[in-house]
Amino acid sequence: MVYPGRQATSGWGCVLGATIRYTVRMRPQALFPLFGPITTLKGVGDRVAPLLRKVAGPLVRDVLFVAPTSVVVRQAAQAARLIEGAVQTLTLTVESHQKPARGGQPWKIRAFDETGFVHLVFFKGVGAHLEQRNPVGSVRVVSGKVERFGAVPQIVHPDYMIAVERADDIPAIEAIYPATAGLPSRTIRRIVSHALERAPVLPEWQDAAWLARERWPSWREALTALHAPTSEAEVSLLSPHRRRLAYDELLAHQLALAQRKLAQRADPAPVIATGALADRAQAGLPYRLTGAQARTLAEIRGDLQSGRRMTRIVQGDVGAGKTVVALLAMIDVAASGRQSVLMAPTEILARQHFDTLAGRLAALGIKTVLLTGRDKGGSRTERLADLASGHALVAIGTHALFQDDVVFHDLALTVIDEQHRFGVSERRRLRGKGEAAHMLALSATPIPRTLELTVFGDLDVSRLDEKPPGRTPVATRVAPMPRLGDVIARLREAVAQGAQAFWICPLVSESELLDVAAAEARCAVLKTIFGDAVGLVHGRLPSAAKDEVMAHFVDGKLRVLVATTVVEVGVDVPNASIMIIEQAERFGLAQLHQLRGRVGRGAAESSCVLLYDPPLSQTAAWRLDILRRTDDGFVIAEKDLELRGGGDPLGLAQSGFPAYRLADPAAHRDLIAVAADDARLILARDPTLSSPRGLAVTILQELFDWRPDSGVMEAG
Repeated sequence: MVYPGRQATSGWGCVLGATIRYTVRMRPQALFPLFGPITTLKGVGDRVAPLLRKVAGPLVRDVLFVAPTSVVVRQAAQAARLIEGAVQTLTLTVESHQKPARGGQPWKIRAFDETGFVHLVFFKGVGAHLEQRNPVGSVRVVSGKVERFGAVPQIVHPDYMIAVERADDIPAIEAIYPATAGLPSRTIRRIVSHALERAPVLPEWQDAAWLARERWPSWREALTALHAPTSEAEVSLLSPHRRRLAYDELLAHQLALAQRKLAQRADPAPVIATGALADRAQAGLPYRLTGAQARTLAEIRGDLQSGRRMTRIVQGDVGAGKTVVALLAMIDVAASGRQSVLMAPTEILARQHFDTLAGRLAALGIKTVLLTGRDKGGSRTERLADLASGHALVAIGTHALFQDDVVFHDLALTVIDEQHRFGVSERRRLRGKGEAAHMLALSATPIPRTLELTVFGDLDVSRLDEKPPGRTPVATRVAPMPRLGDVIARLREAVAQGAQAFWICPLVSESELLDVAAAEARCAVLKTIFGDAVGLVHGRLPSAAKDEVMAHFVDGKLRVLVATTVVEVGVDVPNASIMIIEQAERFGLAQLHQLRGRVGRGAAESSCVLLYDPPLSQTAAWRLDILRRTDDGFVIAEKDLELRGGGDPLGLAQSGFPAYRLADPAAHRDLIAVAADDARLILARDPTLSSPRGLAVTILQELFDWRPDSGVMEAG
């Protein structure tokens, strides 16, 4: 595919025996300087390049997109009038070097000006070097943060300590960049300045009226302001230049999503009519569909009847009834003589879906097969034959479903449970098993409405925001870790009466090994009380061993399951009525809600105990209190976004959430919907992007690598 505004070459080639037309896209020439490797920048050699790549990325453009985190304003001062906590600059004469009396003590330089004395303090055994470079009697310009320690003010590890002749090397205002070991902020700032010299003036892609209303600078001016802040306000995510750059990135992304959505809607797909068979199945349910389920089913049926390929995601809390809606859609497809597939991320979850759905489908005369990685030999061959012949109209399974030897007779609908657990290529491979097959994704991670467009902008979204009747709310309690003994005593009583419990261990650090060690230690303690009725699952267990432990828990052979959060415990265990989460203050609000949703699936009254290490910070206290007061996942998702602000709200980095460089989904959420509307308007007026603004917008997409064919979150 050739996009407007790009140079391209074309030709003919042969792939798997088929002759195809190919095109090679070229970036607009104006962007060439920005897409050179970082090694073309002054000062970036073999030693610096890997460090800079870690902080920024491999391209000059990536360096430009590293934003300062703060700014230092250096004030000229004298020793007698230093301000504690301020970053100040003095001209001092070295009086003496005070060597440490024993290991661990700092090296001190005692220096003075005409008003008083200052101590310059250095750790890490650099004294001999300091004495050589700054002999007694030498005059130095020193700048750093002032502290008070005793009667004499001190500066620990000054930012600068240089000869008077080089005083101009100390900037009065200095942007501070995210540094890494071996690559200080000062070096990054210098490299960024070289990268900025290569930034071209580009044609304006923003609407002129919108720019005037927001009083935003041009792209090049905004980039310059980003790297030359004069105050903390100018480093803020809400500064005009930062909002301008954020909107640029959001617009590029939303345009790519809108283009992809239009392309998907242009794909013809089988027309699936609503049938009496699904109505009969619905009438046979032991409960009525909630209003949200009925609305979502109607939306899905509208897609299936449209003749265009459905790409829809259904969001809903654990237990909101997503699977039932998917079941009725699969029955509609089966009634038309076509096939459906339901893919789950783990074997135990796939088997659970099979056990739940196969009987209902069989009662309607619909044959269902289960396909997992463990299936071998004759039974697998028979199931593959049933799918290839069309004898089986529904397949349920794991990644095994998209293997090369799995062939469908007429696949019309793919249902992907916990879709965030699968990669783009995996979803594409499954979808490729049918010609323009409809796609329905299920997600138990509610996304705030303000962020929906960033994650699901190329999908249609349905929300199950009602709980089915009869679900008992989970009683949530908060208790300090010193009361651990009381919690274990209550757990012992509950287990004696037949209950089962999850015990989630804390996030110790970034090291999974330490998380596992904490879980193993807790498991050992609980085994002294409950014996072999305690099981352990964590991310370092082989899949087969993990599934075996989970199966024993589902079967009731284990009464207490100790787990880390790196393992997905989203399996239905109706008898599990207790969820205990250690050091709950370490978890995000949405994550706590997801864990709590694993209990309360049966008729028994369920409870969730959030153990915390006192004292709690104000934010942690609010987080636990919100969880105690509501079980609405959508409300909790919005609150989580408010509390966390930027960074990785809701843990979405693992859920296909876009890796923005300059936009912050929390601070700039008011711009997301505007960018989506703008993108739709651009395409409505100029579908081929051949107008002056359209051509400028293609440059914007290339600048941020947000194109319809790039790695954005997609239905695939």
